[in-house]
Amino acid sequence: MEPDKTTPNSPNRSTIERFFSGLSEYIFESRLGVADVQLVDYLSDMLLRFVRVDSLHKVRRTNGRPATEVFEMLCEAEQRIGLARREVHRHIGDFTLFWSGMYPERLRKIQPHESADGFLDYCRQGKRAYAIAAEIEGGEDRPSSDLLHQLSDQFEMCAYGLREVRREWEEGGSDDSGLLLS
Repeated sequence: MEPDKTTPNSPNRSTIERFFSGLSEYIFESRLGVADVQLVDYLSDMLLRFVRVDSLHKVRRTNGRPATEVFEMLCEAEQRIGLARREVHRHIGDFTLFWSGMYPERLRKIQPHESADGFLDYCRQGKRAYAIAAEIEGGEDRPSSDLLHQLSDQFEMCAYGLREVRREWEEGGSDDSGLLLS
């Protein structure tokens, strides 16, 4: 029998998976008092997915190039239906939550004359995107509509928690596995 990959100390989980899972659990459960395993697991999985830049820019425009700005992703979402639309809106929610939480200082530097995203409120767009995704029925292997509604409703708290994850990561030094955290 294969060990459960969702168990924090499972031998099938990589060091970085265990790191993001443990750090997210510590921040959200111990510091913020959020004992919602499904929410915390989703956020640590999102961090793991976005370690890869290609995951950050997985939405493709009609010309095949990645949509690198939220404005472009919103345009792409409007051209899709069903699960494809749900996935783009979910990605917009994840993308805006990631940047709002992990690198909010970068968002303050986006200028309207350089990018259409300079006109957007990432928090508002993220909440909206999760809410739209939640209204489109997903398959069994997808996040539940309830979880997506929760991400929409608690977007600001999740972004704050991600900022705390980053702060802990930067101030933490290294963990017992030798993984450098800063």
